[in-house]
Amino acid sequence: MRRTRTLVTTIGVLALALSACGGSDGGADGGDAQLADGQTFTMTLPSDPGNLDPLMTVLSNTRQVGRFLYGTLVDQDPDGTVVPAIAESWEATTTEATFTLREGITCSDGSPFTASDVAETLNWVADPANQSPLAGLWVQPGTKATADDDARTVSVTSSAPDAFLALNLGTVPLPCGEGLSDPEVRAEGKGGTGMFTVTEAVPNDHYTFTRRDDYTWGPGEDFDPEASGLPDEVVFRVVENETTSANLLTSGEVNAASIAGPDQDRLSEQGLFHADVSAPVGQIWFNQAEGRPAADDGVRSALVQALDLDELRTVMTSGKGETPQSLVALAPNPCQADSVGDSLPEHDADAAASALDDAGWTAGGDGTRTKDGAPLSLKVVYTTQFGETGTATAELLQQTLGDLGVEVKLQGVDSTSLNEVLFATGDWDLSLAPLSVGMPSQLVPFMSGPTPPNGTNFANISNDDYSELTASAASQSGTDGCGDWSDAETALFEQLDVVPFANSVVPTFGNDTEFEIEDGIDPASIRMYQ
Repeated sequence: MRRTRTLVTTIGVLALALSACGGSDGGADGGDAQLADGQTFTMTLPSDPGNLDPLMTVLSNTRQVGRFLYGTLVDQDPDGTVVPAIAESWEATTTEATFTLREGITCSDGSPFTASDVAETLNWVADPANQSPLAGLWVQPGTKATADDDARTVSVTSSAPDAFLALNLGTVPLPCGEGLSDPEVRAEGKGGTGMFTVTEAVPNDHYTFTRRDDYTWGPGEDFDPEASGLPDEVVFRVVENETTSANLLTSGEVNAASIAGPDQDRLSEQGLFHADVSAPVGQIWFNQAEGRPAADDGVRSALVQALDLDELRTVMTSGKGETPQSLVALAPNPCQADSVGDSLPEHDADAAASALDDAGWTAGGDGTRTKDGAPLSLKVVYTTQFGETGTATAELLQQTLGDLGVEVKLQGVDSTSLNEVLFATGDWDLSLAPLSVGMPSQLVPFMSGPTPPNGTNFANISNDDYSELTASAASQSGTDGCGDWSDAETALFEQLDVVPFANSVVPTFGNDTEFEIEDGIDPASIRMYQ
């Protein structure tokens, strides 16, 4: 069976914190409400999560669902503070880390969860033969983990320096029981260490989870499994249309939905609670594989100069977006640097035409660009998760590049199909799907190294300056390497490997509920009201 990797494609995929605000007590009208026990928390997903194996995906929908099923060594508060989860304490350098597990942790089947289980998972992810997309992202390939079950400790030696080693290792979802050795068990969301278990799964419709009675291990120091308002059941409903999700939210049929498009205005006016994530919503990626037009630096330069990035941002965000300063837009974002600056070329249609001429793509009598008799034709993929604004942005790009003599074929896809295009077929030229990360180190496997199916460098980027600078940055602990991290991003922009053009604040609204978000809704933070 062929394994395909999954791209960080949508908002909040690797989000590690957020700001929360909104109406009081989670009520639809902002009035007084009381915490309610025994409730069902229902939220919408914009597409089906697909394979639920947490070790084979970084797809946003799947990771959101996985937070309810699989625990991690550490967690984060909304302000970005790292807190205990399955691990009660830890120590780390850039190459070595030791985690001490809490007592009394069990698998969803009731069996004890041990330090050896953690070590087995980390070693599995680190083994290149398993082709986990978490390798290089959170666990360096070749990393070795050992365990002392009596002491409840896991000792890890990273195969390469990692400036944020404890947090990266601590982010890996941890299966247990049969899920340790059987990917088919994990694919069904079973064999977990999280707060909930799967009780029903109907692909492309809904997934129902039930809260575990024995879950007591966090996150944080003061988690109370008997707290009022915790839901007994969680239902994920697959709803592709944002307007439909908004309508279900206002009618009370669902309790939570993330709304990136214009429907957020009417929901805000109703005084609903909302937790907000500032995240990338607009990025242009170029497929630089051999034989693809965008493998030519001159073609990439022409295409970017032809596009008015300010106009694209306005359309994408309905005029509410911000100009990105970095590819790292989510918390904890330890470096907080403007790595974009003036590294991107300004909008200049004439310069774009000249650049295509210089690259050998000449305009015929009808304006169509050809080279050696073949037209300049680009397949552009974009995610349908952003609804009407995402489609309008893709159509504006198509029209603008069409005026330049470029044939643009649009393909709108859901998150699962986008994964197939970018990581399996490779049949694309431009992608508008944003990559969302909270630390610069998380960018590295997507910007360098092996390409699919052997790695996650889906755009076939080869940038020596980026590789050298990130290697230097990784050898420096924490924020000490921020200068190199920033310069590494700038090297990507100067080579036009990726072009960020829009960030936006995206709210997740709640009706009769409140919650916190970091890498998706935190199940332990959900409180239900009536």
